[in-house]
Amino acid sequence: MAVGGDLEGAEAVAGEPLVLASTSPQRRAILEQLRIPFVVVAPGYEELGDDPVEHAAGKARSVEGGGRVVLGVDTDVFLDGRRLGKAPDSAAAGEMLAALSGRVHEVVSGLCLRGPRWEELHRVATEVSFRALGAADIDRYVLSGEWKGRAGGYAIQRLGAALVDRIAGDYLNVVGLPAALLVTLLADRFPGRYGFG
Repeated sequence: MAVGGDLEGAEAVAGEPLVLASTSPQRRAILEQLRIPFVVVAPGYEELGDDPVEHAAGKARSVEGGGRVVLGVDTDVFLDGRRLGKAPDSAAAGEMLAALSGRVHEVVSGLCLRGPRWEELHRVATEVSFRALGAADIDRYVLSGEWKGRAGGYAIQRLGAALVDRIAGDYLNVVGLPAALLVTLLADRFPGRYGFG
């Protein structure tokens, strides 16, 4: 069973792979972990606005699935209802971490699963509590470079785990893909096809 690659190589995949409308290595790793076959097609969608559900739909709709199921996901961090996005530089990453220090924030993902004649849109939120961070904690993390390209300026699955006190909800959603929801949707809509249901 192949677990990645480009759409052109889809015929080599056993079964019917999902089309992942994302180039995120985190999303690829989660699908591989769950043994869900997939191929990757980079979405042709420009993210405007703050709604992860809208972005997930835009990504999925921008990709031609060739009759396959298309998966689009967008994940972001919200503090007091304000979207943090990705830090453009190390100073902004430090400011984000200082703002998150000792507080609870939400990691929100939009998920779009679509076929040739149907589409499902969903929103998943996971609450993440950061421990109180000192200046040395923030400096150490910023120096690691892990914040680059990460919503909220951190990656929970790596050194960023040391920033977190607790979470409530789907851990893999914080990594970048709401896996519990995806498994449920696949089990309900395609019993047995992807190994669930």
